[in-house]
Amino acid sequence: MDSLHWRVPTRTIHVVLAGLICLCGGQPAAATDSESIRIYLDADLTVAKSAGVSIERGLRTALSEIDNRLQGRPVELVLKDHRGSSPRSKHHLEQYLADKSALAVISGLHSPPLLAHREFINKAGILVLDPWAAAGPITRYPGPENWIFRLSVDDTKAGQVIVRHALEVLGCERPFLLLEDTGWGKSNERTMTAALDAAGVAPVGTAIFSWNLSTPRARALLREIAASSADVILLVANAAEAQTFIEQMIELDLLLPIASHWGITGGTFTDIIGASMRERVQLSFIQTRFSFISHPQDALGLQVLQRARTLFPGQITEAADIDAPTGFIHAYDLMRILIAAVRQAGLTGDIAQDRRAVRIALENLEEPVQGLVKTYSRPFRPFDADHPDAHEALTIDDLVMAGYGPHGEIILTTTTGLQR
Repeated sequence: MDSLHWRVPTRTIHVVLAGLICLCGGQPAAATDSESIRIYLDADLTVAKSAGVSIERGLRTALSEIDNRLQGRPVELVLKDHRGSSPRSKHHLEQYLADKSALAVISGLHSPPLLAHREFINKAGILVLDPWAAAGPITRYPGPENWIFRLSVDDTKAGQVIVRHALEVLGCERPFLLLEDTGWGKSNERTMTAALDAAGVAPVGTAIFSWNLSTPRARALLREIAASSADVILLVANAAEAQTFIEQMIELDLLLPIASHWGITGGTFTDIIGASMRERVQLSFIQTRFSFISHPQDALGLQVLQRARTLFPGQITEAADIDAPTGFIHAYDLMRILIAAVRQAGLTGDIAQDRRAVRIALENLEEPVQGLVKTYSRPFRPFDADHPDAHEALTIDDLVMAGYGPHGEIILTTTTGLQR
Protein backbone atom coordinates (compact mmCIF):
# COMPACT_ATOMS: atom_id res chain seq x y z
CA MET A 1 0.00 0.00 0.00
CA ASP A 2 1.29 3.38 -0.95
CA SER A 3 1.97 5.85 1.85
CA LEU A 4 -0.34 8.90 2.11
CA HIS A 5 1.19 12.18 0.88
CA TRP A 6 -0.41 15.53 2.04
CA ARG A 7 0.91 18.63 0.34
CA VAL A 8 0.32 22.00 2.03
CA PRO A 9 0.42 25.12 -0.20
CA THR A 10 3.55 27.21 0.33
CA ARG A 11 1.48 30.39 1.04
CA THR A 12 -0.38 28.62 3.90
CA ILE A 13 2.92 27.59 5.50
CA HIS A 14 4.12 31.19 5.44
CA VAL A 15 0.94 32.43 7.12
CA VAL A 16 1.15 29.80 9.88
CA LEU A 17 4.82 30.53 10.51
CA ALA A 18 4.12 34.25 10.77
CA GLY A 19 1.47 33.57 13.37
CA LEU A 20 3.81 31.34 15.37
CA ILE A 21 6.50 34.04 15.32
CA CYS A 22 4.07 36.52 16.83
CA LEU A 23 3.04 34.03 19.51
CA CYS A 24 6.65 33.32 20.36
CA GLY A 25 7.78 36.86 20.99
CA GLY A 26 8.19 38.42 17.57
CA GLN A 27 6.48 41.62 16.45
CA PRO A 28 3.12 42.15 18.23
CA ALA A 29 -0.05 41.68 16.26
CA ALA A 30 -1.94 44.88 15.54
CA ALA A 31 -4.84 45.56 17.89
CA THR A 32 -8.30 44.89 16.53
CA ASP A 33 -10.94 47.60 16.34
CA SER A 34 -12.90 45.95 19.14
CA GLU A 35 -10.10 46.30 21.73
CA SER A 36 -10.69 49.33 23.90
CA ILE A 37 -8.17 51.91 25.02
CA ARG A 38 -8.52 52.80 28.68
CA ILE A 39 -7.70 56.20 30.13
CA TYR A 40 -7.67 56.36 33.93
CA LEU A 41 -8.88 59.41 35.85
CA ASP A 42 -7.12 59.21 39.22
CA ALA A 43 -8.62 62.05 41.24
CA ASP A 44 -10.52 63.02 44.36
CA LEU A 45 -14.13 62.31 43.42
CA THR A 46 -15.44 62.50 46.98
CA VAL A 47 -14.06 65.39 49.06
CA ALA A 48 -13.11 67.78 46.22
CA LYS A 49 -15.84 66.30 44.04
CA SER A 50 -16.50 69.45 41.98
CA ALA A 51 -12.95 69.45 40.62
CA GLY A 52 -12.98 65.73 39.83
CA VAL A 53 -16.36 65.87 38.10
CA SER A 54 -15.32 68.95 36.13
CA ILE A 55 -12.18 67.18 34.87
CA GLU A 56 -14.23 64.11 33.94
CA ARG A 57 -16.70 66.20 31.95
CA GLY A 58 -13.94 68.03 30.10
CA LEU A 59 -12.38 64.71 29.11
CA ARG A 60 -15.70 63.25 27.98
CA THR A 61 -16.52 66.36 25.96
CA ALA A 62 -13.22 66.20 24.05
CA LEU A 63 -13.58 62.45 23.47
CA SER A 64 -17.11 62.90 22.15
CA GLU A 65 -15.67 65.02 19.32
CA ILE A 66 -13.95 61.91 17.95
CA ASP A 67 -16.91 59.64 18.70
CA ASN A 68 -14.97 58.15 21.63
CA ARG A 69 -12.60 56.31 19.32
CA LEU A 70 -8.84 56.52 18.77
CA GLN A 71 -7.26 54.83 15.77
CA GLY A 72 -10.54 52.99 15.28
CA ARG A 73 -10.57 51.67 18.87
CA PRO A 74 -13.20 52.62 21.46
CA VAL A 75 -11.97 54.71 24.38
CA GLU A 76 -13.07 53.89 27.92
CA LEU A 77 -12.66 56.44 30.72
CA VAL A 78 -11.99 54.56 33.98
CA LEU A 79 -12.81 56.54 37.14
CA LYS A 80 -10.51 55.98 40.13
CA ASP A 81 -11.37 57.90 43.31
CA HIS A 82 -8.28 58.38 45.49
CA ARG A 83 -10.18 60.72 47.89
CA GLY A 84 -7.05 62.79 48.42
CA SER A 85 -5.12 59.74 49.67
CA SER A 86 -1.63 59.13 48.29
CA PRO A 87 -1.68 55.38 49.12
CA ARG A 88 -4.98 54.96 47.26
CA SER A 89 -3.49 56.81 44.30
CA LYS A 90 -0.46 54.48 44.34
CA HIS A 91 -2.82 51.48 44.17
CA HIS A 92 -4.52 52.99 41.12
CA LEU A 93 -1.15 53.53 39.42
CA GLU A 94 -0.31 49.88 40.02
CA GLN A 95 -3.65 48.87 38.51
CA TYR A 96 -2.81 50.97 35.45
CA LEU A 97 0.53 49.21 35.02
CA ALA A 98 -1.20 45.82 35.09
CA ASP A 99 -3.87 46.91 32.60
CA LYS A 100 -2.78 46.01 29.07
CA SER A 101 -5.34 48.44 27.62
CA ALA A 102 -4.49 51.47 29.81
CA LEU A 103 -2.73 54.19 27.83
CA ALA A 104 -2.64 57.20 30.16
CA VAL A 105 -3.57 58.50 33.60
CA ILE A 106 -5.25 61.87 34.08
CA SER A 107 -4.59 63.28 37.55
CA GLY A 108 -6.78 65.52 39.70
CA LEU A 109 -6.75 68.54 41.99
CA HIS A 110 -4.30 67.34 44.65
CA SER A 111 -0.53 67.72 44.31
CA PRO A 112 0.54 65.41 47.21
CA PRO A 113 -0.19 62.09 45.41
CA LEU A 114 1.87 63.17 42.41
CA LEU A 115 4.69 64.48 44.58
CA ALA A 116 4.72 61.29 46.67
CA HIS A 117 4.84 59.01 43.64
CA ARG A 118 6.79 61.09 41.14
CA GLU A 119 9.80 58.76 41.13
CA PHE A 120 7.62 55.66 40.88
CA ILE A 121 5.69 57.18 37.96
CA ASN A 122 8.82 58.05 36.02
CA LYS A 123 10.74 54.84 36.70
CA ALA A 124 7.73 52.64 35.90
CA GLY A 125 6.84 54.56 32.72
CA ILE A 126 3.35 55.71 33.70
CA LEU A 127 2.06 58.31 31.25
CA VAL A 128 0.46 61.00 33.46
CA LEU A 129 -1.33 64.11 32.23
CA ASP A 130 -2.03 66.76 34.87
CA PRO A 131 -4.92 69.22 34.31
CA TRP A 132 -4.97 70.73 37.83
CA ALA A 133 -2.35 69.85 40.49
CA ALA A 134 0.01 72.84 40.62
CA ALA A 135 3.06 72.05 42.79
CA GLY A 136 6.22 73.04 40.93
CA PRO A 137 8.28 69.81 41.30
CA ILE A 138 5.58 67.60 39.74
CA THR A 139 6.86 68.04 36.18
CA ARG A 140 10.52 68.53 37.02
CA TYR A 141 11.92 65.03 37.52
CA PRO A 142 15.73 64.95 37.28
CA GLY A 143 15.95 61.60 35.56
CA PRO A 144 16.55 60.23 32.07
CA GLU A 145 12.84 60.19 31.17
CA ASN A 146 10.02 62.44 32.36
CA TRP A 147 6.53 60.93 32.09
CA ILE A 148 4.41 63.70 33.67
CA PHE A 149 2.96 66.48 31.51
CA ARG A 150 1.00 69.43 32.87
CA LEU A 151 -1.55 71.82 31.39
CA SER A 152 -2.43 73.88 34.43
CA VAL A 153 -1.16 76.50 36.82
CA ASP A 154 2.51 75.98 37.70
CA ASP A 155 3.45 77.09 41.20
CA THR A 156 6.88 78.25 40.10
CA LYS A 157 4.94 81.09 38.47
CA ALA A 158 1.65 81.28 40.40
CA GLY A 159 3.25 82.93 43.42
CA GLN A 160 4.47 85.81 41.26
CA VAL A 161 0.98 86.45 39.90
CA ILE A 162 -0.74 86.29 43.30
CA VAL A 163 1.88 88.48 44.98
CA ARG A 164 1.86 91.11 42.28
CA HIS A 165 -1.94 91.22 42.38
CA ALA A 166 -1.87 91.78 46.14
CA LEU A 167 0.77 94.50 45.97
CA GLU A 168 -0.12 96.34 42.77
CA VAL A 169 -3.85 95.77 42.24
CA LEU A 170 -5.03 95.58 45.84
CA GLY A 171 -2.41 98.09 46.96
CA CYS A 172 -1.37 96.10 50.03
CA GLU A 173 2.03 96.30 51.72
CA ARG A 174 1.98 93.88 54.67
CA PRO A 175 1.12 90.36 53.48
CA PHE A 176 0.62 87.36 55.75
CA LEU A 177 1.16 83.88 54.25
CA LEU A 178 -1.46 81.30 55.30
CA LEU A 179 -0.50 77.94 53.81
CA GLU A 180 -1.61 74.34 54.01
CA ASP A 181 0.99 71.95 55.39
CA THR A 182 1.67 69.95 52.20
CA GLY A 183 4.19 69.93 49.37
CA TRP A 184 1.82 72.25 47.54
CA GLY A 185 1.84 74.74 50.43
CA LYS A 186 5.63 74.56 50.82
CA SER A 187 6.13 75.07 47.06
CA ASN A 188 4.03 78.23 47.20
CA GLU A 189 5.81 79.49 50.30
CA ARG A 190 9.09 79.44 48.37
CA THR A 191 7.74 81.17 45.28
CA MET A 192 5.65 83.75 47.15
CA THR A 193 8.53 84.63 49.45
CA ALA A 194 10.84 85.02 46.45
CA ALA A 195 8.31 87.23 44.65
CA LEU A 196 7.87 89.40 47.75
CA ASP A 197 11.64 89.68 48.17
CA ALA A 198 11.99 90.78 44.54
CA ALA A 199 9.43 93.51 45.25
CA GLY A 200 11.29 94.61 48.38
CA VAL A 201 8.51 93.40 50.70
CA ALA A 202 8.82 91.02 53.65
CA PRO A 203 5.81 89.05 54.92
CA VAL A 204 4.66 90.11 58.37
CA GLY A 205 4.09 86.46 59.22
CA THR A 206 3.65 82.91 57.96
CA ALA A 207 1.39 80.19 59.38
CA ILE A 208 0.63 76.64 58.27
CA PHE A 209 -2.40 74.43 58.85
CA SER A 210 -3.38 70.84 58.19
CA TRP A 211 -6.27 69.33 56.25
CA ASN A 212 -9.48 68.93 58.26
CA LEU A 213 -8.83 72.25 59.95
CA SER A 214 -10.73 72.68 63.22
CA THR A 215 -12.62 75.86 64.13
CA PRO A 216 -10.47 76.54 67.24
CA ARG A 217 -7.26 76.20 65.22
CA ALA A 218 -8.62 78.52 62.52
CA ARG A 219 -9.59 81.14 65.12
CA ALA A 220 -6.16 80.95 66.75
CA LEU A 221 -4.41 81.50 63.41
CA LEU A 222 -6.69 84.40 62.54
CA ARG A 223 -5.97 86.06 65.88
CA GLU A 224 -2.26 85.69 65.09
CA ILE A 225 -2.87 87.40 61.74
CA ALA A 226 -4.83 90.21 63.40
CA ALA A 227 -1.96 90.82 65.83
CA SER A 228 0.58 90.99 62.98
CA SER A 229 -0.79 94.21 61.43
CA ALA A 230 -1.25 92.37 58.10
CA ASP A 231 -3.27 94.12 55.41
CA VAL A 232 -3.73 91.10 53.11
CA ILE A 233 -3.76 87.31 53.43
CA LEU A 234 -1.97 85.25 50.78
CA LEU A 235 -3.87 81.96 51.03
CA VAL A 236 -2.98 78.49 49.78
CA ALA A 237 -5.87 76.23 50.73
CA ASN A 238 -8.45 73.86 49.37
CA ALA A 239 -12.15 74.59 49.58
CA ALA A 240 -12.92 72.93 52.94
CA GLU A 241 -10.21 74.75 54.89
CA ALA A 242 -10.91 78.07 53.11
CA GLN A 243 -14.56 77.79 54.14
CA THR A 244 -13.56 77.43 57.77
CA PHE A 245 -11.21 80.40 57.62
CA ILE A 246 -13.73 82.72 56.00
CA GLU A 247 -16.54 81.70 58.33
CA GLN A 248 -14.31 82.53 61.28
CA MET A 249 -13.03 85.75 59.71
CA ILE A 250 -16.62 86.96 59.54
CA GLU A 251 -17.29 85.80 63.11
CA LEU A 252 -14.21 87.68 64.32
CA ASP A 253 -14.90 90.68 62.06
CA LEU A 254 -11.40 90.32 60.56
CA LEU A 255 -12.24 91.36 57.03
CA LEU A 256 -8.84 91.48 55.36
CA PRO A 257 -8.61 91.03 51.59
CA ILE A 258 -7.52 87.56 50.48
CA ALA A 259 -5.41 86.79 47.41
CA SER A 260 -5.68 83.03 47.04
CA HIS A 261 -4.52 80.08 45.07
CA TRP A 262 -7.28 78.29 43.21
CA GLY A 263 -7.72 75.30 45.53
CA ILE A 264 -10.78 77.05 46.94
CA THR A 265 -12.62 76.54 43.63
CA GLY A 266 -12.42 72.74 43.67
CA GLY A 267 -15.06 71.87 46.29
CA THR A 268 -18.29 73.20 47.79
CA PHE A 269 -16.94 76.63 48.73
CA THR A 270 -19.74 78.68 47.19
CA ASP A 271 -22.40 76.37 48.67
CA ILE A 272 -21.15 77.12 52.18
CA ILE A 273 -19.87 80.67 51.69
CA GLY A 274 -22.95 82.21 50.08
CA ALA A 275 -23.26 85.51 48.24
CA SER A 276 -23.99 87.56 51.37
CA MET A 277 -20.86 86.19 53.08
CA ARG A 278 -18.71 86.65 49.97
CA GLU A 279 -19.76 90.30 49.79
CA ARG A 280 -18.10 90.90 53.16
CA VAL A 281 -14.68 89.53 52.15
CA GLN A 282 -12.61 90.85 49.26
CA LEU A 283 -11.57 87.54 47.71
CA SER A 284 -9.54 87.00 44.54
CA PHE A 285 -7.86 83.85 43.26
CA ILE A 286 -5.69 82.68 40.40
CA GLN A 287 -7.09 81.11 37.22
CA THR A 288 -6.02 80.60 33.61
CA ARG A 289 -7.12 82.97 30.93
CA PHE A 290 -10.13 81.29 29.36
CA SER A 291 -13.64 81.51 30.77
CA PHE A 292 -16.94 80.37 29.29
CA ILE A 293 -18.43 83.44 30.97
CA SER A 294 -15.72 86.03 30.30
CA HIS A 295 -15.21 84.98 26.66
CA PRO A 296 -18.78 84.31 25.50
CA GLN A 297 -18.04 85.10 21.84
CA ASP A 298 -15.18 82.63 21.52
CA ALA A 299 -16.24 80.34 18.65
CA LEU A 300 -14.70 77.14 20.00
CA GLY A 301 -15.93 77.96 23.48
CA LEU A 302 -19.50 78.29 22.22
CA GLN A 303 -19.24 74.97 20.38
CA VAL A 304 -17.81 73.20 23.42
CA LEU A 305 -20.44 74.66 25.74
CA GLN A 306 -23.22 73.48 23.41
CA ARG A 307 -21.67 70.01 23.24
CA ALA A 308 -21.48 69.90 27.05
CA ARG A 309 -25.17 70.85 27.27
CA THR A 310 -26.00 67.91 25.01
CA LEU A 311 -23.76 65.45 26.87
CA PHE A 312 -24.89 66.47 30.36
CA PRO A 313 -28.57 67.43 30.08
CA GLY A 314 -30.08 68.84 33.25
CA GLN A 315 -26.61 69.31 34.70
CA ILE A 316 -25.16 71.90 32.32
CA THR A 317 -27.57 74.36 30.71
CA GLU A 318 -25.43 77.50 30.88
CA ALA A 319 -21.80 78.39 31.49
CA ALA A 320 -22.31 79.08 35.20
CA ASP A 321 -23.38 75.44 35.68
CA ILE A 322 -19.81 74.25 35.10
CA ASP A 323 -18.45 74.12 38.64
CA ALA A 324 -14.65 74.33 39.05
CA PRO A 325 -14.47 75.35 35.37
CA THR A 326 -10.70 75.24 35.01
CA GLY A 327 -10.85 71.49 35.58
CA PHE A 328 -13.17 71.16 32.58
CA ILE A 329 -11.18 73.63 30.45
CA HIS A 330 -7.76 72.14 31.12
CA ALA A 331 -8.95 68.53 30.81
CA TYR A 332 -10.61 69.34 27.49
CA ASP A 333 -7.44 70.96 26.10
CA LEU A 334 -5.19 68.22 27.48
CA MET A 335 -7.32 65.48 25.94
CA ARG A 336 -7.17 67.24 22.58
CA ILE A 337 -3.38 67.26 22.86
CA LEU A 338 -3.33 63.57 23.82
CA ILE A 339 -5.53 62.74 20.83
CA ALA A 340 -3.10 64.57 18.54
CA ALA A 341 -0.16 62.69 20.06
CA VAL A 342 -1.87 59.31 19.55
CA ARG A 343 -2.63 60.15 15.93
CA GLN A 344 1.00 61.13 15.37
CA ALA A 345 2.46 58.09 17.15
CA GLY A 346 -0.03 55.47 16.05
CA LEU A 347 -0.99 52.42 18.10
CA THR A 348 0.52 48.96 17.70
CA GLY A 349 -1.41 46.99 20.32
CA ASP A 350 1.71 46.57 22.49
CA ILE A 351 0.75 48.83 25.40
CA ALA A 352 4.29 49.42 26.70
CA GLN A 353 5.44 50.38 23.21
CA ASP A 354 2.38 52.59 22.69
CA ARG A 355 2.82 54.44 25.99
CA ARG A 356 6.42 55.18 25.11
CA ALA A 357 5.61 56.29 21.57
CA VAL A 358 2.84 58.62 22.76
CA ARG A 359 5.15 60.12 25.40
CA ILE A 360 7.70 60.90 22.69
CA ALA A 361 4.97 62.31 20.44
CA LEU A 362 3.78 64.61 23.23
CA GLU A 363 7.29 66.09 23.37
CA ASN A 364 7.43 66.50 19.60
CA LEU A 365 3.96 67.40 18.35
CA GLU A 366 4.16 68.41 14.71
CA GLU A 367 0.74 70.05 14.27
CA PRO A 368 -0.77 72.86 16.37
CA VAL A 369 -3.71 71.90 18.57
CA GLN A 370 -6.54 74.37 19.07
CA GLY A 371 -7.72 74.51 22.66
CA LEU A 372 -9.88 76.72 24.82
CA VAL A 373 -7.02 78.50 26.60
CA LYS A 374 -5.02 78.95 23.39
CA THR A 375 -3.70 77.19 20.30
CA TYR A 376 -0.83 74.94 21.39
CA SER A 377 2.18 74.86 19.06
CA ARG A 378 4.45 72.13 20.38
CA PRO A 379 3.28 72.57 24.00
CA PHE A 380 5.86 70.10 25.38
CA ARG A 381 9.51 69.38 24.66
CA PRO A 382 12.12 66.92 25.94
CA PHE A 383 12.87 67.73 29.58
CA ASP A 384 16.26 68.52 31.05
CA ALA A 385 17.64 70.71 33.82
CA ASP A 386 18.31 73.55 31.40
CA HIS A 387 14.66 73.54 30.25
CA PRO A 388 12.61 73.25 33.46
CA ASP A 389 9.36 74.32 31.77
CA ALA A 390 9.58 71.67 29.04
CA HIS A 391 6.58 69.73 30.36
CA GLU A 392 4.47 72.83 31.04
CA ALA A 393 1.89 73.64 28.36
CA LEU A 394 1.01 77.03 29.88
CA THR A 395 3.20 80.04 30.67
CA ILE A 396 2.93 82.94 33.10
CA ASP A 397 1.14 84.92 30.38
CA ASP A 398 -1.74 82.43 30.60
CA LEU A 399 -2.36 83.16 34.30
CA VAL A 400 -4.89 85.71 35.53
CA MET A 401 -6.81 86.59 38.70
CA ALA A 402 -10.54 86.10 39.19
CA GLY A 403 -13.35 86.46 41.69
CA TYR A 404 -16.81 85.07 42.36
CA GLY A 405 -19.94 86.61 40.87
CA PRO A 406 -23.26 86.88 42.74
CA HIS A 407 -24.32 83.35 41.77
CA GLY A 408 -20.98 81.70 42.52
CA GLU A 409 -19.78 81.94 38.94
CA ILE A 410 -16.10 82.62 38.36
CA ILE A 411 -15.38 85.97 36.68
CA LEU A 412 -11.91 86.80 35.38
CA THR A 413 -10.83 90.19 36.70
CA THR A 414 -7.48 90.70 34.92
CA THR A 415 -6.40 90.05 31.36
CA THR A 416 -2.86 89.05 32.22
CA GLY A 417 -1.23 87.55 35.26
CA LEU A 418 1.49 90.17 35.59
CA GLN A 419 0.00 93.62 36.05
CA ARG A 420 2.53 96.26 34.99
